[in-house]
Amino acid sequence: MLIHLCSTRFCYRGLLILNLLFCFFNHCQAAPEGNAVVRGKAGDSEIVITTTNRLAGAIHSLTWNGKEFIDSFDHGRQLQSAASFDCGQPGEFWAERFNPTEAGSRSDGVGPTSSSKLLRLQARDNELHSTTQMAFWLAPGQKSSGRPALNTSILSKHQISKQVRIGYQGLDQVLDYRVTFTIPQGERHNHAQFEALTGYMPAEFEQFWKFNPQTGKLLPLDDGPGEQNDPVILSTRDGKYAMGVFSPAQPSPGFEQVGYGRFRFPAAKVVKWNCVFRVKNPEGVAAGDYSFQVLVAVGTLEDVRSSLKSLAKENTK
Repeated sequence: MLIHLCSTRFCYRGLLILNLLFCFFNHCQAAPEGNAVVRGKAGDSEIVITTTNRLAGAIHSLTWNGKEFIDSFDHGRQLQSAASFDCGQPGEFWAERFNPTEAGSRSDGVGPTSSSKLLRLQARDNELHSTTQMAFWLAPGQKSSGRPALNTSILSKHQISKQVRIGYQGLDQVLDYRVTFTIPQGERHNHAQFEALTGYMPAEFEQFWKFNPQTGKLLPLDDGPGEQNDPVILSTRDGKYAMGVFSPAQPSPGFEQVGYGRFRFPAAKVVKWNCVFRVKNPEGVAAGDYSFQVLVAVGTLEDVRSSLKSLAKENTK
């Protein structure tokens, strides 16, 4: 009888330990570390990229030559990716109504946590890899400019995976930024809009430029707001700091007049650029992976112009 009791206690304690270990490892797998830094030589300085747990692994900071290029404030103003879908509804398409967003939701505000869920993050030397299950920008019941959210949960089933490398084909001031959006099974959409990458920048990056891939020259770009079909550069007035975007995958078929956007938000004291792709199919946008490559140049205005010229030349061969 004594042996039986001891065995029972041993089994109970063993099961308790196993349960505790299971919970511990399950917790570790569910919450990978999102605070990371990668860096790489860029001209006479270096590019330093920082991600945070607060933003579910989205990029909180990018500096070059001691200058901050990202105006990270709430959970929308980062260097990050997002997508929008129509849920198969006819009529006006309004992006924020069904809007999985890498860094988190509107309700996350300036708080310390994200409604998005970081699934994986690896950072080493000049490379960053991550996968995030994205939160919807709007919570159920919230509205965007009077238009109600179409989602019925805060956390979506959509995932975003990114691979970021500082340096691209001998251009050390260019980020090779590759993203893959995964649309889950069981949703019906006729229109998908992928903001493959957007950069929210301090208001001092006040000069908007468009880059002509054929001539390699810059022309002033008005405030818009919205998209047009030339790569965009935002710079400080003195030209000492600039960031520009180019994608060899632009434009999306059927959307040849758009793809590169610029926006100025005076009240919020922030500016932004984006690189956007679209898929429309009246029979339904297929579930699965949608991958895009975005190349981001950082440096002086002349550095960025020269980098975009090299990228355009390479991709028109």
